[in-house]
Amino acid sequence: MPSMSFSDYISSSPSLRYLFFGGKGGVGKTVTAAGTAKFFADLGKRTIISSTNPVHSLSSIFQRDIWGKGVQKISENLYAIEFNIERTVERYRADMREKLMAFIKSADIPVDPEPFLDAATTNPAFEEAAMFDEMVDLILKDEFDVYVFDTAPVAHTYRLLGLSKVYDLWLKRLIKSREEALSTKVKLSFRKEKILEEMKKDPILQSALETRKKTEEAKKILTDSSKTAFFFVTLPLALPIAVIERFITWVKAFDIPIGGVIVNGVIPKSLGRVPNPSTYVVNKLKEQDGYLELIHQKFPDLVRAYVPLYEREVVGLEMIGKVAEALRSGGFELIQ
Repeated sequence: MPSMSFSDYISSSPSLRYLFFGGKGGVGKTVTAAGTAKFFADLGKRTIISSTNPVHSLSSIFQRDIWGKGVQKISENLYAIEFNIERTVERYRADMREKLMAFIKSADIPVDPEPFLDAATTNPAFEEAAMFDEMVDLILKDEFDVYVFDTAPVAHTYRLLGLSKVYDLWLKRLIKSREEALSTKVKLSFRKEKILEEMKKDPILQSALETRKKTEEAKKILTDSSKTAFFFVTLPLALPIAVIERFITWVKAFDIPIGGVIVNGVIPKSLGRVPNPSTYVVNKLKEQDGYLELIHQKFPDLVRAYVPLYEREVVGLEMIGKVAEALRSGGFELIQ
């Protein structure tokens, strides 16, 4: 039995506003995140759910086309947004091109910027950088009581969360380098007042300073245990259990508070007590018992709720409401 249920955990954390759900692909992160968003909306909290997954999972689960259309109202107190990352990446590319041209012009370097631009915008982390900015901008607008994030599979999310640290290191170096370059220019110039004025307007330096300020604010939020919690979703199976075991270590390394573990897709034990249960059900329940025991061994005091394997796919508000209820009750009856 969990030492503290999901509902109890939320009740004991009145300042909690930012909830992230992660785990191996296919374990039901979107299902659990949507159920959590409905859980808070039912409490009267103005709640928004967002996905950091390029796959349009929220449109699928809510059975509405919300991708790239901004904040959409789903039901009372419940809102959703799916970012058009392609559009964000194009905006990033245009912005980067403008800054690169400004740098080349100021440095008087006769070089074609396109190869450098292509290299910068096609690296593996560029999409995560765009998503990170979208996520941070949504948070910093501060228009909702609760923010629920359905994260992408582990590797993508690992890079996404890591950006708060990587960004800070990179920006420190960029700002220092730019300040040194402009300072040298001032020393070599006979019109120092004009150069100093140019430094204040330098687009590269100002952009870096603004970005660093934003990432510092985001880092402060992401590491605040009173406001933020990362939940790990698993199925009662070996591979997803092993994945979140590693994932927990990574999240701890980023100083992000851990909220707990949600076990999804649990077959109710009562199915094995019906007259003449099928061999398949009996064997699956026996296998599941072993994995549930393993989960409690590996994540003591972290299991918050059990979400059942439903008779049909979780899509639409009715089924999402059932997930919210499972989170509310803890789903303890499933394993008894």
